[in-house]
Amino acid sequence: MGPIIIVLILAVLVGGLIIVGRRAQTGEDPLTRRLAEYGDRELPATLEELEMSIGFQERVIVPMYNTLARFVIQLTPENQIEDVREKIERAGMTGKIQPTTFFGQRVALTLGLGIGAFVIFFGFTDWPVVRSIIGTGGGAALGYYLPMLQLQSKISRRQNNVLKSLPDALDLMVICVEAGLGFDAAMGKVYEKWDNEIALCFGRIIQEIQLGKTRRDSLRDMARKLDVPDFTTFAGAIIQADQLGVSIGKILRIQSDQMRIKRRQRAQERAHQAPVKMMIPMTFFIFPSIWIVLLGPAAITVMNLGMF
Repeated sequence: MGPIIIVLILAVLVGGLIIVGRRAQTGEDPLTRRLAEYGDRELPATLEELEMSIGFQERVIVPMYNTLARFVIQLTPENQIEDVREKIERAGMTGKIQPTTFFGQRVALTLGLGIGAFVIFFGFTDWPVVRSIIGTGGGAALGYYLPMLQLQSKISRRQNNVLKSLPDALDLMVICVEAGLGFDAAMGKVYEKWDNEIALCFGRIIQEIQLGKTRRDSLRDMARKLDVPDFTTFAGAIIQADQLGVSIGKILRIQSDQMRIKRRQRAQERAHQAPVKMMIPMTFFIFPSIWIVLLGPAAITVMNLGMF
């Protein structure tokens, strides 16, 4: 009965982790959904009926993992929490997932994969004890680093999206500024016309400026959150032009030309790296097939003649 209980615990942990992760990625506010359900009712419902209308994951699983996450947060150094918060901001998931939820998923996945590896290696294999312990530790380590790898992958995708679309956004801003619009209005046009990461970043900057934040601080904070060298250069040039009174249109045109040259150079660099990267699949997959096709009939003929 011991392994069965362990497998059940593993299934609960992993299942809850998947539910919480999908809930965090949707960005849906449970309070808004509950208020919408309450507003759709023909007759007012009691608080007990409204609570019972909530799903099982909202009433049981999510509070359990949030409690686990808060317990882990108390044992986690503050610098790690701030580092995870910065990575979440850099991935563009500020309103979708909290550091507490991230740490809860990390602990649950570590326990789940660790217990699963323990059950597999000690219960269903004939491996030695040392090798089974190493396999169990490997499963737990995989569960610990997997959420961070996923977060880092989202950060890389967002940074690449910003890097590719920044020259085109600057071209549109140059046209808008030379047509008579201000810098903030030009960013608003990018946010209005496009639906990508750079447009969302400009929209965030515009909202912060409307709330009273200075343009300098908004650009500097956005450059820190994105951690993209080209955007950092662009933000620094705009801040310097604003301080020195230089024409924004001229700065935007210079930055647009430089960004386009850098993008062309990056494309050429990747094109030059392609032959080197193609050597591995060609060596292990294409060349053996060619050898089999060319030398296979000759080998069969030699074998039929009895020479080997």
